[in-house]
Amino acid sequence: MRNVLRLAGLIALMAILPSAHATDVTGTWKGAFEFQGNSVALTIHLAVAGSAVTGTVEGLPTTPAEIHDGKVDGDMVSFWVNTDYEGQTYKLVYKGKVVDGAIEFSFGTEDGSWGTTLTAKNSELPAVKPSAPNATGSWKGAFDFQGTSVPLTFHLTAAGGVVTGTVEGLPTTPAEIRDGRVDGDIITFSVTTDYQGSPVKLVYKGKVSADGIAFTFGTEDGSWVTDLAVTKSSS
Repeated sequence: MRNVLRLAGLIALMAILPSAHATDVTGTWKGAFEFQGNSVALTIHLAVAGSAVTGTVEGLPTTPAEIHDGKVDGDMVSFWVNTDYEGQTYKLVYKGKVVDGAIEFSFGTEDGSWGTTLTAKNSELPAVKPSAPNATGSWKGAFDFQGTSVPLTFHLTAAGGVVTGTVEGLPTTPAEIRDGRVDGDIITFSVTTDYQGSPVKLVYKGKVSADGIAFTFGTEDGSWVTDLAVTKSSS
């Protein structure tokens, strides 16, 4: 009997507690939707307490419009507002999903006679920059030179935006990497090698992805250029 009472109490407690995984949408969210060929900007002020959402919507004919029956459940938020249009009051129902720092709203009249979508972003939140692929490692590929396939191996170390390492397979090998930089998924550097008895500076620019690095490289003066795709080597 005691266990039954404990279980009943736990169920009751869970029923009144907000979802443990509810997203906090508190803040000021801005976006725009299209209405009859015009862009209509909205500002949505949201405040969350437990699972209840309150606030206002600015930019409708009735502004600010007070939010009613606001709720948040996980990453879903819903509420409705009243606004006037051409002398008639309309109830607009909003349903939104939090996606990548924005709220993707679908909203419209309660009877479904009109509806649209709106992406609202919180200007108070810092932009989240996606993590760049890691260029550190050994990479192998080959390029065509005068009908001959020339294999290259790149030994790269990227740290703090700086790239160091060597390139193997050129006439001067290993060739030391100079002026190496990485900015996001873009990597650049140069090497000096010999060709027919003269030093030649080769400039490399590559785009790093999870699958490899796509390079464009050539002489500093642009008189010769080619492409090279490399993949990471386990050795």
